[in-house]
Amino acid sequence: MSIRNRTRTPNGVHTDLALRVASERPPCGSARLDQTTSLALRHALPPDDRSDATRATRSGETGSTTNEALEVNQAAGLHNLFSAARTSQQEELDVFHQAASLRPVVPRSRITRTIAVAGGKGGVGKTTVAVNLAMAMAMAGRDVMLLDADMGVANVDVQLGLSPIRHMGHMLEGLCTLQDLVMPAQHGLKVVPGGSGVRRLAKMGNGEHAAVIRAFDELRQPPEFLVVDTAAGVADNVAMFAAASDDVLIVVCDELASLTDAYALIKILAHEFGVRRFHIVANMVRQAGDAKKLFEKLARVCGRFLDVALDYMGMVPHDEWLRQAIRRQGAVVDLWPSSRAAVGFKQLAGAVDTWGKPAYPDLGRIAFFSGQGLPAAGW
Repeated sequence: MSIRNRTRTPNGVHTDLALRVASERPPCGSARLDQTTSLALRHALPPDDRSDATRATRSGETGSTTNEALEVNQAAGLHNLFSAARTSQQEELDVFHQAASLRPVVPRSRITRTIAVAGGKGGVGKTTVAVNLAMAMAMAGRDVMLLDADMGVANVDVQLGLSPIRHMGHMLEGLCTLQDLVMPAQHGLKVVPGGSGVRRLAKMGNGEHAAVIRAFDELRQPPEFLVVDTAAGVADNVAMFAAASDDVLIVVCDELASLTDAYALIKILAHEFGVRRFHIVANMVRQAGDAKKLFEKLARVCGRFLDVALDYMGMVPHDEWLRQAIRRQGAVVDLWPSSRAAVGFKQLAGAVDTWGKPAYPDLGRIAFFSGQGLPAAGW
């Protein structure tokens, strides 16, 4: 029934009543109204008016005064009913929001410090430094994760005797998450393999590299330290992973090509990514004096042409035990902890705490553990 008569009540109040709303879903969206509308309408009128209206209906009295009173009382009943429903729904929403505000907020217990190990030239022992640095820190009780970012020709898993069944390509294709790639190694070290012998990984673009970096925001429990083993050379992927880290450790050896390639990488990171501080370690040197001379040569050239600061982090001496550890697929700091090379790596690991607070990149730059939480996709 639909009544559209505009009537004037004895109190002078105009009413435009549309009873058809009683059969429609109320604005507040409460399902309970649909079930109780008819019952509430019967009880919306005062007792006297209900009995009068009932008697009038039964006796056929249809006077205008009775009709007007009935319409007014029905309108008032509908108004009270909908008002009560809105109040009930608002109370439910208030309870919901109060419950949401009581949910525990789980803050990150610590900020992960990311160390990129780079070298410019291949063959300087960059991966060996990354593996033994990460292992030495793990053996010292630190929570460390090692990322093999040399996509396509990754060999961190080989040096540690691991056999991954998944690689970065699976994550970028959406077949697994970064958490699924994490592999346990000795002394609690966690390894994220990059994948070897996969042509598509070797041809990854900047979008895929950015997706790998952003994927670390999704780790359930971020590590205390992330060591990133970058690829050789000065390609975009090397620069992206290094610039996305808090610290950059440059590995050099006693070769002219090593120094020139290290300078080229430092120049790119300084000019194009705004990196201003670099840590330098001399690898495979015979004497401490030779390591110091290497650093001074590089520092002299950088000081003349670049606005950067270089920190000398010491040396890792040439050691036959290191070669034996590689053959045994293990870290020399674990297999032969008293060897000269192992001592050098442990000194390097201990120096990390003296590096001072890192200069975190601005929000406009892609960075590891930046908190952006973007999905790792886009293969």
